[in-house]
Amino acid sequence: MAKMNILVVDDELEIREALVLYLRSDSVDVITASNGLEALDILEKETIHLIIMDVMMPQLDGIKATFKIRESKNIPIIMLSAKSEDNDKILGLNVGADDYMTKPFNPLELIARVRSQLRRFTNLGAIQTNEDEIIQVKGLVLNKSTKTVEVDGEDVRLTPKEYKILELLMENKGRVFSLEEIYERVWNEPIFSSENTVAVHVRNIREKIEINPKDPKYLKVVWGIGYKIEKK
Repeated sequence: MAKMNILVVDDELEIREALVLYLRSDSVDVITASNGLEALDILEKETIHLIIMDVMMPQLDGIKATFKIRESKNIPIIMLSAKSEDNDKILGLNVGADDYMTKPFNPLELIARVRSQLRRFTNLGAIQTNEDEIIQVKGLVLNKSTKTVEVDGEDVRLTPKEYKILELLMENKGRVFSLEEIYERVWNEPIFSSENTVAVHVRNIREKIEINPKDPKYLKVVWGIGYKIEKK
């Protein structure tokens, strides 16, 4: 199974470096960002299992970033702030944070809270209980809530466009989509560029999810018409 990825978002380099040392282990990797905008960009590209988010940051602060993240993801978020007033804590929790710690913090306590949130999320959280957010075909699993894809228990990293194409096909298992229709649904515009754009993305998806892309198990071509995901 792939490592759990923790995203640390803080504009102070010293804190980011310290948290990497505290948290990184054989089962956990740490990715860092210096503001909310960087964090949102990373979330589009990486599979993240927990976020440690500072409140006061330039460009996009932790409150606004958390609010934006909660529009599409239920990843556990632990907020950090130099402020200890109840109003700040309440605001952070109200926009979607799962926990809150004030600076300076005890590293051992933070690690304990991180482990607790990860345990709750993976064992008791939405990944397992919100079945409407999970689409599965044999060993291929797409989680709409966390925007992640697994094949036979292994994480598959897709680009945003690749993910959207796969999500479209898996939400409509058995239905054949033409190249033009896929482009218009995923790019949200009429197809102006070559249809080869879609074909290249589909080929890349196959390379990532199929054991043998030349004899695909999941993403099938219907010659002369388009592509589909098998129902079973």
